[in-house]
Amino acid sequence: MTLWIRNPLAILADDARGGLVVDGGRIVELVPGGGRPTTPVDRQFDAGANVVLPGLINTHHHFYQTLTRACPPALDKRLFPWLQTLYPIWAGLSAAQLRVAAKLALVELLRSGCTTVVDHHYLFPAGLEEAIDIEIEEVRALGMRAVLTRGSMSLSVEEGGLPPRSVVQDEERILRDSERLLDGYHEAGDGAMVQLALAPCSPFSVTGELMRDTAALARRYGARLHTHLAETADETAYCLEHFGQRPVDYLASLDWLRDDVWVAHGIHFNDDEVLRLGQARVGICHCPSSNMLLSSGQCRVNELEAAGAPVALGVDGSASNDASNLIEELRHAYLLQRLHYGADAVSHFDALRWATEGGARCLGRADIGKLAVGRQADLALFKLDEPRFSGAGDPLAALLLCGASHADRVMVAGQWRLVDGEVPGLDLAALMTEHGAAARTLTGYPASSP
Repeated sequence: MTLWIRNPLAILADDARGGLVVDGGRIVELVPGGGRPTTPVDRQFDAGANVVLPGLINTHHHFYQTLTRACPPALDKRLFPWLQTLYPIWAGLSAAQLRVAAKLALVELLRSGCTTVVDHHYLFPAGLEEAIDIEIEEVRALGMRAVLTRGSMSLSVEEGGLPPRSVVQDEERILRDSERLLDGYHEAGDGAMVQLALAPCSPFSVTGELMRDTAALARRYGARLHTHLAETADETAYCLEHFGQRPVDYLASLDWLRDDVWVAHGIHFNDDEVLRLGQARVGICHCPSSNMLLSSGQCRVNELEAAGAPVALGVDGSASNDASNLIEELRHAYLLQRLHYGADAVSHFDALRWATEGGARCLGRADIGKLAVGRQADLALFKLDEPRFSGAGDPLAALLLCGASHADRVMVAGQWRLVDGEVPGLDLAALMTEHGAAARTLTGYPASSP
């Protein structure tokens, strides 16, 4: 049925003050202020109390880490010791624990206005071989759009990496399972709901041979590539010691400096590297909260965008954020980058762009990320009905300046997936109870639950 989302309080689209019309899962018309649709409509939704955005796109996450938020032994550590502390805990992750962790992370994201999610799952201890299959089931159950990345680690601490042997896999097994997932799940073209990408964890957890073989496999299927890159100065030192190259040079030597690649964090780039990444159109996922928590540094978003690199946002793992809230991540990105560049060099429109159009570009999608005729009907609607918004003059700016924390309604592919701030049919209290119990079992530490 054709739906007119009518006369929003504000909308992130040109000449659409009268709203937009959705039909068949797509946007079919933008309505000017004071106008009416030329398309016959079956239903109307009065959006007079709502700020309407394109569905937000989260381009980097680790769902399983919702089980280790504020984990006592990992507090107040930088990335490498933080990882070395948590790997032995994560090594005990079971399939049931991953399922509830993924479901909770997805619900958090959906409630924050996110319609397209990326998860970077690279942890495959015994019994968790079908981790990506589990995540796909949970994504489909909630009706969200996703790019699930089949991550990998092949270098244990004994081979000069960081993870324990119990969570790494041999390279033949990694490639065989990656091909299985691509064959079974990867959707191509406009409107794809589930896509696969291949994602070796980082330069310090896989071999160069696996990076090359993974790239060749992904390109054979038309899938994209993802990894962590240049997150910390320790990573740069590791690459110099083990490969005799900085991270970007190492990436280039493996044929990864191409426009089908996006990387997470992208902090420690020099000027020449920024230009090379821009020329290659390598996407960068900025993860401000995680970077601040781990004191990793700050992404050079303005220089990267100016050079031609798409810039997107990600909440990163919920053990280094410690939330899965994308609208809050926009505020953190906005404030952090204004602190770095100056109040006149970063606007709320920049942060909104990173979380929408920038995310779509990183994922190679031309059908999402913008409210325009022909695009997928992925929408996030927010109300400004809390004390924090009282007196706000600019509704779009107020989302970031006043600190929006949750959406009122979310539509994915033309279907309402969040209504009045809740996921229809979901018992949230029961989910949180189950999740809290799983966290206690995994970590051995008390975990909050209802």
